[in-house]
Amino acid sequence: MSKLTIVKVKSDHADLHELIQRLDEDLLERYPADEIYLVDFSNPKVKEMIFAVVYLDEKPVACGGLRPIDAEEMELKRFYVDSSYRRQGIAVSLLAFLEGEARKRGTVRIKLETGAAQPEAIALYTKQGYEPIERFGEYEEDENSLCYGKKLTVSL
Repeated sequence: MSKLTIVKVKSDHADLHELIQRLDEDLLERYPADEIYLVDFSNPKVKEMIFAVVYLDEKPVACGGLRPIDAEEMELKRFYVDSSYRRQGIAVSLLAFLEGEARKRGTVRIKLETGAAQPEAIALYTKQGYEPIERFGEYEEDENSLCYGKKLTVSL
């Protein structure tokens, strides 16, 4: 039986960068380059983000991050599961982990941005309780951006 492990990592972690590179390659196959919102790892604010890597039998297969928006909201960023490992519940596990990390910090709402060329992502988010919201932040003027949000419940 395969062992799934989710680990919080720093923004300079090699496995995180490898997975994000694969994500960027996937996005470039779906969208024009000017429609992809990359993370600038040289920006000092990136150190404020929470990142996690999922390992399946010690192999890095998925990643995701949370960027603080304000005291109550965070944005889900760089959420990716390697295509060879999709439809195995890894994304649901990673999303639950990141939502738990957000709750620990007092976050009451998570927002995210995706696009129409990612129907599998939209299906995941809506199944996990994310609902369409107005475009926000850097996506406000981008008519191709689809934004979703979820109010986090307090876990007892």
